Amino acid sequence: MQVKKMIQHVRQYQVPLQKYMAMMDLQERNERLFYKLLIDHVEELLPVVYTPTVGEACQKYGSIFMRPQGLYISLKEKGKIREVLRNWPEKNIQVIVVTDGERILGLGDLGCQGMGIPVGKLSLYTALGGVRPSACLPITIDVGTNNEKLLNDELYIGLKQRRATGQEYAELMHEFMTAVKQTYGEKVLIQFEDFANHNAFDLLEKYRSTHLVFNDDIQGTASVVLAGLVAALKLVGGNLADHRFLFLGAGEAGTGIAELIALETSKQTNAPLEEVRKNIWLVDSKGLIVSSRKDSLQHFKKPWAHEHEPVKNLLDAINQIKPTVLIGTSGQGRTFTKEVIEAMAAINKRPIILSLSNPTSQSECTAEEAYKWSQGRAIFASGSPFPPVEYEGKVFVPGQANNAYIFPGFGLGLIMSGTIRVHDDLLLAASEALAAQVTQENFDKGLIFPPFTNIRKISAHIAANVAAKAYELGLATRLPQPKDLVKFAESCMYTPAYRTYR
Repeated sequence: MQVKKMIQHVRQYQVPLQKYMAMMDLQERNERLFYKLLIDHVEELLPVVYTPTVGEACQKYGSIFMRPQGLYISLKEKGKIREVLRNWPEKNIQVIVVTDGERILGLGDLGCQGMGIPVGKLSLYTALGGVRPSACLPITIDVGTNNEKLLNDELYIGLKQRRATGQEYAELMHEFMTAVKQTYGEKVLIQFEDFANHNAFDLLEKYRSTHLVFNDDIQGTASVVLAGLVAALKLVGGNLADHRFLFLGAGEAGTGIAELIALETSKQTNAPLEEVRKNIWLVDSKGLIVSSRKDSLQHFKKPWAHEHEPVKNLLDAINQIKPTVLIGTSGQGRTFTKEVIEAMAAINKRPIILSLSNPTSQSECTAEEAYKWSQGRAIFASGSPFPPVEYEGKVFVPGQANNAYIFPGFGLGLIMSGTIRVHDDLLLAASEALAAQVTQENFDKGLIFPPFTNIRKISAHIAANVAAKAYELGLATRLPQPKDLVKFAESCMYTPAYRTYR
């Protein structure tokens, strides 16, 4: 009855941000009911508690702030981070999602107001992956903000100073990483979220060999997109090695996806990584990434600088490279123009077009544009949700390449097997498990991802596959290995139910 009553209450609001506030209010007041509601109405409420609404919530976080959620660690607490962590009432933490708010979705530097992201992500860890809410800890590291508007806003909740960088920043992060391991042990999963490019790659590189770390923007996105591509091959035929990939955007998401595609292709064909990478091209703000630009490139772009004359824009790149797959990770809305999609449709019978930037306003193109401009031939998926599209009497259901498919199940797999490090093969295992969940019925609608209604079942399969790979690689510490990993995953999942009292 409470679920019925609450869903009606949430539906009466027309404005998504009001729905978000009603849901956050419920989470504070009655956690079990919040999760029960979210699980029972996952397709309707996911866009409310996460993208795209969470983006607007972060922009206005100061003005809608009622009571703090999560743990704030500021520059002023340098030298005392361990004490701050000890203040958190729960002692048995399994997952931490941490941000410094520098690159929130496609919205840029929102400083301390980025807290909406770790809070939102962790509610999905519980609802979709069954991790106990008390075992989740959202953290925002406040090192200031370079956002002038926030610095001048009296309702801004963070430090009113420019961002700390360089050594000061590195020392604070190192103290934080050390304190987390001392406080919560070797097996706590630390998920980096919405850090700026330079920091994201450095942090992942620096701590992947000493901590259980995962960057959702680099690795989670890559795993979801790879799953979508593996599923899409059933519609277009061929193997990954037979396709050519062109990216618009060469930041965390773009290079992360490219690297995982290369890893999987190399695994399938036994060809060296350098060889496989030649089928994958990236366009950044200065044009196609080619070898003549190598000296001026950031280190994470260098592997993608191939031999080719310079090409200034995306359309020319498509006409010269002739890709079968076009992937947008640019954070720039409306960059897949009519000419771009028509060029893809002219080269390919079924062009695969993924416009992955969030929130909806930053999407490279809409579902309707992709289907119309390709005469209904495109296989399309996006980062934010789009409604079904009718074109010439046929209804197309756009897939959503949402990280929420992967990270909750991935995290559950790590936790239930007691894994101590994240290996790239675990990401491939998660992708394979997700792609295997797409049914013929989904394909018939043009979907390359399964619907979210079964997400807990999907998460259990992903968790089982990830755990199996962790046992195989000797990274799992929970011994002996359970016989049926899917059943074990389901038995580990938190289910919101009221206890019965006599």
